[in-house]
Amino acid sequence: MQPAQRYLDPEILARLEGLQLRARHIVEGYVSGVHRSPFHGFSIEFAEHREYTPGDDIRYLDWKALGRTDKYYLKQFEEETNLICHLLLDTSESMGYQSAAAARSKLEYAKSAAAALAYLVLHQQDSVGLATFDREVRSLVRASSNPSHLKELIHVIEHASPGRKTAAGPVFHGLAERLKKRGIVIVLSDLLDDVRAMLAGLEHFRHRRHEVILMHVLDPAELDFPFRQATLFRGLEGLPEVLAEPRALRRAYLDEFQKYLRRLKQGCRELRIDYVLLRTDQSLEVALSSYLASRR
Repeated sequence: MQPAQRYLDPEILARLEGLQLRARHIVEGYVSGVHRSPFHGFSIEFAEHREYTPGDDIRYLDWKALGRTDKYYLKQFEEETNLICHLLLDTSESMGYQSAAAARSKLEYAKSAAAALAYLVLHQQDSVGLATFDREVRSLVRASSNPSHLKELIHVIEHASPGRKTAAGPVFHGLAERLKKRGIVIVLSDLLDDVRAMLAGLEHFRHRRHEVILMHVLDPAELDFPFRQATLFRGLEGLPEVLAEPRALRRAYLDEFQKYLRRLKQGCRELRIDYVLLRTDQSLEVALSSYLASRR
């Protein structure tokens, strides 16, 4: 199967037809588009007045303001610009996990989501870039709006494999310094890391005026802990194997996992970050289309 066929599922693309990834906050771009820009010009949407100075174009004089104030004011408008989307794909070892209830691993699910989002952004003539990471950035593809750019993104997505321990917090800090133009940062990760460090890194993106969407990719077994018989749990990211009786652990595990989710979601609310839970046993096209529709 060709990489594009593997990760660009026609059912997913058909479900996303007619939807757009629109910026909720001000972004920066290269050309005119459908997203608000921080730069002022004379184009789409009225923003504010400024006093007339000799040499200004008198076509934009506000004659009503002149009648009210006896002063000359120009109407300024807010330009609209194309969106820049930065996809951050977690390729740490824990992303390779797949339980019996899921059709694919967390990484394969996240890859399909990243490919679909890249296709969507390019299809709406916006720019998209990609970074893969674990404890450091493994690959970084600069954002582009060229339709042929999708082939390069799919190539990087295809060859991403789960490997090392994650350190999302420091990675986010580093990327926040490297991604200069403000846009939308979409993180696709299981976020199995220190919550405080991750939130500090995500706050760095917000400080840089990026809009952030956190797509939390989890296996159903991680959420529901369905194990009943004595089970050998294989350690990931440097943790040892543990033979345990799951029924004795289930309540304590679920309590701790819910505490972790509450801390993460609360942090996202405080930072005005969209939190989206993606279960790998659920339809990706439904999850993505529902979220994108909700943004409208």
